[in-house]
Amino acid sequence: MNVAATTAAEGFPRRAFTVDDISRMIEAGIIGEDEKFELIEGEIVMMASKGIAHERIKSALLIAVSRALPDDLTMGVEVTLRLTDTTMLEPDIAVFPKRLFTKSSSGFAQLDPGEAILVIEVAGSSLAYDKGLKARLYARHRVREFWVVDANERTTWVHTGPSGDGWSSVVKRGPHDALTTSALPGFSVSLSETD
Repeated sequence: MNVAATTAAEGFPRRAFTVDDISRMIEAGIIGEDEKFELIEGEIVMMASKGIAHERIKSALLIAVSRALPDDLTMGVEVTLRLTDTTMLEPDIAVFPKRLFTKSSSGFAQLDPGEAILVIEVAGSSLAYDKGLKARLYARHRVREFWVVDANERTTWVHTGPSGDGWSSVVKRGPHDALTTSALPGFSVSLSETD
């Protein structure tokens, strides 16, 4: 679907949208349910289509994560997460307690700060955006562990210890390194082994 997009004029005020505004726009047909976008601190940000490298890495991670999920956790795949009234993101993979996967009044899954255990963003063209602004937003929302995976190079930045807008630790893992997480005992995957 082709959607008209624009770049904001620097220095001019823009209207800040809320998640409730987005919900009403979807209900009214202004925004299609199949449109790919995120709401970043009140601004609607259109998301690029995903290439084959992105889909292959995401698929391999989905299989590995789903095999390692304990009974009390669930996984959202490209689930729209309402983090605040003006921020909703759509990570490739999010792991959180099953009991928290409920619908908010706006119709989107809502996680309170500290409830997301693991969030994974697989990046092709959005690497700088995911490592920068999105990493700050996830830290601010106290996601326990955040991975940014470069789908082209198969390199992963593992962020742990959220504090304010930053992380106490960011470790770069190469394609041959085993990716593990304390959130999923027994989980281990090397991106060099994915097809």
